[in-house]
Amino acid sequence: MPRVTVIIPTYNRLARLKQVLVALEAQDYPHDQFNVVIISDGSTDGTDAFFQHLSTKLDLIFVTQVNQGPAAARNHGLRQASGEYILFIDDDVLPIPRLITEHMQLHATQANLVVLGPMLAPHDFTLSPWVAWEQAMLDKQYAAMQRNRWTPTARQFYTGNTSLARKHLLAVGGFDERFRRAEDVELAYRLDKLDLQFVFNPQAIGHHYAERSYQSWLKTPYVYGQNDVIFGREHKLPFLQLMQKEFALRNRLTQVLIWVCLDRPRLSQRGELLIKALADFNGLGKGRLARICYSAIFNLRYYQGAADELGERRRLFKQG
Repeated sequence: MPRVTVIIPTYNRLARLKQVLVALEAQDYPHDQFNVVIISDGSTDGTDAFFQHLSTKLDLIFVTQVNQGPAAARNHGLRQASGEYILFIDDDVLPIPRLITEHMQLHATQANLVVLGPMLAPHDFTLSPWVAWEQAMLDKQYAAMQRNRWTPTARQFYTGNTSLARKHLLAVGGFDERFRRAEDVELAYRLDKLDLQFVFNPQAIGHHYAERSYQSWLKTPYVYGQNDVIFGREHKLPFLQLMQKEFALRNRLTQVLIWVCLDRPRLSQRGELLIKALADFNGLGKGRLARICYSAIFNLRYYQGAADELGERRRLFKQG
C-alpha cells in the first residue's frame, strides 16, 4: 500500500496537467511509496482521451465523472485513494521535486497534522493584474506564518497544496459538495473540530500557474462572502465580528466604496468599472494604485455577497 495518495481534480487544463505529471515523475520521494489519482470533472478538451493512451512512470489511477465541481471530484478521488496520507494539489500547481518529501517529513513528526504548503507565482509566467494582486495577498499570509506572527488556521487550508491523514478526511465525511468555492475552508472547519494542528511548511513549494479571466475573478469574492456567512452560521463561528474587525482594517478608499455602493447594484457596477479603469491606467494594472483598486473591488464584492446572504447591509454592520 502506498504511503501517500496524490489527488488532482482537473477540468479542461490538459496542457498544464501534462506539466504537473512531469513534475510528479521528478519527485525525489520514493515512487513505490506514492500513487496519483486524477479525476476528470467533465473535461471536454481531450483530457480523457489523453489518459487512455498515457505511458507514465507513475502509479496512476484516472477516473472520470460528469461535471460536478471540485468538491465532488476530490471526494471521488478520495474513494479511489489507498494511501495512509492524502496530498491535494491542483491541476495548475507544479510541485518542486521535494514537495512530497517536505510534506511527509512533517507528518513523520506528529500524527495529527494538517500540512500546508505555499503556492507561489512562477518566474516564467506572467499573471494577469487581478490574479497578481490575489497572489500578493497570499504571499503576505505566507510571510506572516513563516515569521510566526500568527499560526495557520482552517482559513489557510487551500487544497492547491496541502496534506493530511486519510482517516481524518473520512472521519469528517470528506468535502461538502454543495459548495463549488471555498469548499476546502469549509472542510477545514470540520477538521479543526478533531483537534488537528495546522502547520505551514514554506519549503513544500508548488508553483501556481493561475489563469483566470477578470469576470471569473470578480465572481469569486462574492461567493466567498456568501459562504463565510453560511460557514459561520452552520459551524457556529463569530463570523459577523470577524467581518467587522477586518472591515475596520481596510484602507479608507475600500471602506468608502463599500459604504457608498453596498446594496446599490447600479452604483456598485459603475464604481467597479471606474476603479477598474483606474487600475488599468496605473502601470497597466500593476502599479501600487492598481493594487489598491483591485483590493477595493474584491472587498466590495465580498461584503456584497455577505450582505445578500444575511438579507441586508444593516445586519452585516450591526454592532454586538
